[in-house]
Amino acid sequence: MGDRKEARDAEFQSFVIGRWPRLLRTAFLLTGEQHAAEDLVQSTLEQVYVAWRRVGSADDPEAYVRRVMINAHARKHRRKLREFLAPKDDSGLVREIADTGDRIAQAEDRSALLKALAQLPPRQREAVVLRYWEDLTETQTAEAMGCSVGSVKSNAAKGIAKLRAIPGLADMVTQGGRK
Repeated sequence: MGDRKEARDAEFQSFVIGRWPRLLRTAFLLTGEQHAAEDLVQSTLEQVYVAWRRVGSADDPEAYVRRVMINAHARKHRRKLREFLAPKDDSGLVREIADTGDRIAQAEDRSALLKALAQLPPRQREAVVLRYWEDLTETQTAEAMGCSVGSVKSNAAKGIAKLRAIPGLADMVTQGGRK
């Protein structure tokens, strides 16, 4: 019995090591603050560890964990805790290293994008982050958000429209090759 627990712990540890950067990036984009993002990922992983036997055997454990994280974030937001996506003083934040295929992360003025994301309502922010930053399909995004594909399309479209309406931001994104 101890061997199975050790094997499960090793599997969980491997999962965490492999997925930590991506989970942390998603959490940062949702919360806007490095420490809040770390707390969100940590509390999510605590919940997932308890149920790892079920989670690890799921078709897509990463999607399952992402859904737990989105739900945890939504619960926190419902409690009316204030989040700051673009802190006034971000000098102490650890900068994430951009993925080689992540054009938005490579944009010259990331702070403008983060400030723009902060202006979006939470559901629109979630849809935009998961759909375009995390590059999930509409179906995967709907599963992560716990809503219909139509809601994802609607929230993402409204969010992108608001982002495009911000002067200078649309130019920054289209110069990076996206339209």
